[in-house]
Amino acid sequence: MTEVMNKATLVAAIAEKAGLDKKAAGSALDGLVEVIREELAAGRVLTIPGALKIVRKDTAERQMRNPSTGETFTKPAGHAVKISALKALKDVVG
Repeated sequence: MTEVMNKATLVAAIAEKAGLDKKAAGSALDGLVEVIREELAAGRVLTIPGALKIVRKDTAERQMRNPSTGETFTKPAGHAVKISALKALKDVVG
Protein backbone atom coordinates (compact mmCIF):
# COMPACT_ATOMS: atom_id res chain seq x y z
CA MET A 1 0.00 0.00 0.00
CA THR A 2 1.16 3.53 -0.79
CA GLU A 3 2.16 5.72 2.11
CA VAL A 4 0.13 8.89 2.62
CA MET A 5 1.92 12.09 3.61
CA ASN A 6 -0.04 13.90 6.33
CA LYS A 7 0.25 17.60 7.15
CA ALA A 8 2.92 17.15 9.85
CA THR A 9 5.12 15.10 7.53
CA LEU A 10 4.61 17.57 4.69
CA VAL A 11 5.51 20.52 6.93
CA ALA A 12 8.67 18.71 8.08
CA ALA A 13 9.65 17.99 4.46
CA ILE A 14 9.05 21.61 3.40
CA ALA A 15 11.09 22.84 6.37
CA GLU A 16 13.98 20.57 5.45
CA LYS A 17 13.97 21.39 1.71
CA ALA A 18 13.51 25.16 2.17
CA GLY A 19 15.82 25.53 5.18
CA LEU A 20 13.00 26.83 7.38
CA ASP A 21 11.88 25.93 10.85
CA LYS A 22 8.69 23.88 11.11
CA LYS A 23 6.61 26.84 12.30
CA ALA A 24 7.54 28.93 9.26
CA ALA A 25 6.96 25.98 6.92
CA GLY A 26 3.55 25.37 8.50
CA SER A 27 2.64 29.02 8.02
CA ALA A 28 3.77 28.86 4.39
CA LEU A 29 1.64 25.77 3.77
CA ASP A 30 -1.39 27.36 5.46
CA GLY A 31 -0.88 30.47 3.34
CA LEU A 32 -0.72 28.41 0.15
CA VAL A 33 -3.95 26.61 1.02
CA GLU A 34 -5.67 29.95 1.71
CA VAL A 35 -4.51 31.39 -1.63
CA ILE A 36 -5.81 28.29 -3.45
CA ARG A 37 -9.21 28.65 -1.74
CA GLU A 38 -9.46 32.36 -2.57
CA GLU A 39 -8.48 31.88 -6.22
CA LEU A 40 -10.94 29.02 -6.74
CA ALA A 41 -13.73 30.93 -4.99
CA ALA A 42 -13.12 33.82 -7.41
CA GLY A 43 -13.26 31.42 -10.38
CA ARG A 44 -9.62 31.89 -11.36
CA VAL A 45 -7.16 29.23 -12.54
CA LEU A 46 -4.20 28.60 -10.25
CA THR A 47 -0.93 27.16 -11.56
CA ILE A 48 1.84 25.96 -9.28
CA PRO A 49 4.79 26.05 -11.72
CA GLY A 50 6.30 22.66 -12.42
CA ALA A 51 3.62 20.83 -10.47
CA LEU A 52 -0.13 21.43 -10.75
CA LYS A 53 -2.88 23.35 -12.48
CA ILE A 54 -6.04 23.79 -10.37
CA VAL A 55 -9.31 24.88 -12.00
CA ARG A 56 -12.86 25.43 -10.75
CA LYS A 57 -15.34 23.83 -13.16
CA ASP A 58 -19.02 24.73 -13.22
CA THR A 59 -21.35 21.73 -13.33
CA ALA A 60 -24.78 21.88 -14.95
CA GLU A 61 -28.06 20.96 -13.32
CA ARG A 62 -28.89 17.34 -14.14
CA GLN A 63 -31.29 14.50 -13.46
CA MET A 64 -30.03 11.74 -11.18
CA ARG A 65 -31.47 8.48 -9.90
CA ASN A 66 -31.27 7.02 -6.42
CA PRO A 67 -30.06 3.44 -7.06
CA SER A 68 -31.80 1.99 -3.99
CA THR A 69 -35.25 3.45 -4.58
CA GLY A 70 -35.19 4.22 -8.30
CA GLU A 71 -36.47 7.72 -7.52
CA THR A 72 -35.23 10.45 -9.87
CA PHE A 73 -34.30 13.89 -8.62
CA THR A 74 -32.69 17.03 -9.94
CA LYS A 75 -29.18 17.78 -8.77
CA PRO A 76 -28.67 21.55 -8.82
CA ALA A 77 -25.86 23.23 -10.73
CA GLY A 78 -22.67 23.54 -8.74
CA HIS A 79 -18.91 23.58 -8.89
CA ALA A 80 -16.15 20.98 -8.98
CA VAL A 81 -12.38 21.23 -8.66
CA LYS A 82 -10.14 19.76 -11.36
CA ILE A 83 -6.46 19.23 -10.61
CA SER A 84 -4.07 18.40 -13.47
CA ALA A 85 -0.43 17.44 -13.17
CA LEU A 86 1.86 19.53 -15.36
CA LYS A 87 4.44 17.96 -17.68
CA ALA A 88 7.37 18.42 -15.29
CA LEU A 89 5.51 16.48 -12.58
CA LYS A 90 4.33 13.81 -15.02
CA ASP A 91 7.94 13.29 -16.16
CA VAL A 92 9.05 12.63 -12.56
CA VAL A 93 6.33 10.04 -12.03
CA GLY A 94 7.05 8.37 -15.34
